[in-house]
Amino acid sequence: MNFLAHLYLSGNHDEIMAGNFIGDFVRGRDIYARYPFHIALGIELHREIDAFTDSHPVVMKSKIRLRPKYRHYAPVIVDMLYDHFLAANWNTYHPQPLGQYAQQSYARLLRFEHLLPDRVKELMPYMIRGNWLLSYAKPEGIHRALSGMARRTPYDSKMDEAIEELKLYYTDFGKEFNTFFPELKNMTDQFIAVRKQKPAS
Repeated sequence: MNFLAHLYLSGNHDEIMAGNFIGDFVRGRDIYARYPFHIALGIELHREIDAFTDSHPVVMKSKIRLRPKYRHYAPVIVDMLYDHFLAANWNTYHPQPLGQYAQQSYARLLRFEHLLPDRVKELMPYMIRGNWLLSYAKPEGIHRALSGMARRTPYDSKMDEAIEELKLYYTDFGKEFNTFFPELKNMTDQFIAVRKQKPAS
């Protein structure tokens, strides 16, 4: 899953949201020694989301459809396409309009700017200026995001061409997302409910 899904799946907890957001940029296992408890919990949640997604048979169908052309970039593209379906059907999942949720999320993340990895600090102004979270709702927004990723990739990923597969197999990708995402949401809700209470020191 990509940025929007990771934020949404964090529930209404600012620190868990910040940790989940930075999960791709944090390495190592000693996260609870390096970050406040709920930030570290968000990082761990991010890793759980990625593991659950990578091993899910429905997600595998989406990746197999893309793999002949995009090879090992197929999972990255699927993450972006699934964020599109979350954004495009946002009112099914959240009562707050996506535009408002996006602006609120940027503000919440900036509260933890002192804890953000350098690469995230560099990324944030571009994300806010381009309102990436809202842009995902339109295929053109996904195309811009994938094209930007393709430019930053040292190899010929062809990710900028993946909008064609989105258009061609829109219904198939949508059905796969709608089957998979409620299961992912259920997993993350349970994870947070069980783990969010900070252990007594």
